[in-house]
Amino acid sequence: MFVRSLVADAFGTNCYIVAPAEGEECLVVDPGIGVTERVRELLAEHRLRPAAVLLTHGHLDHVYSVTPVCGGTLGAYIHGDDRYRLEDPVATLPPPLREALEQQFGGRATWAEPERVVEVTDRQVLELAGLRVEVAHAPGHTEGSVLFSLPGLPHGIPAPDLDRTVLSGDVLFAGSIGRTDLPGGDPGAMTRSLRDVVLPLEDSTLVLPGHGPATTMARERVANPYLQGL
Repeated sequence: MFVRSLVADAFGTNCYIVAPAEGEECLVVDPGIGVTERVRELLAEHRLRPAAVLLTHGHLDHVYSVTPVCGGTLGAYIHGDDRYRLEDPVATLPPPLREALEQQFGGRATWAEPERVVEVTDRQVLELAGLRVEVAHAPGHTEGSVLFSLPGLPHGIPAPDLDRTVLSGDVLFAGSIGRTDLPGGDPGAMTRSLRDVVLPLEDSTLVLPGHGPATTMARERVANPYLQGL
């Protein structure tokens, strides 16, 4: 697969561009704050045509640019339990985070809901942009957090022991997990998601998280303290 990542202007959120190859249709995953123009430049550079936007969950730092990226034609794919967040994700931010965001950018955050929203469900298989994407519902960080799993690896990764890629959003990070103390978070649900959704992933899985560097399930299984004892 062709995979490129961009880091958003706030909160260090990773936005991913995924396609079968250059010159093909592609998926844009989690377009966060301030990435719109860089997404357009990357698409033009590699002759990519966006087919859909995938959202691992509905927090503002993962969806802020979804509407300009989608335009009036592309679907924004999100789990049904987080669908409500696209009505106004700014309103769901705790006041301290909202104030920090407004201070960083010198003004109030604005929002327009995407015109076409597609709700996904657990274990659904999406056939988009020539790619096969499996959805796994993993609540805890938010009610509708999901993992997106694809067969194969990004081009150029010399890893014969890996054969699958998972976009983990804010469920799993390298050495950590997503916080559960924001509105809609649930520590118990996160524990169940880690036990029942994350731990069963094969060691041969490359993990591309919503924040921070890539990792592997083999590494996280032995080194991530939040997976120990589950």
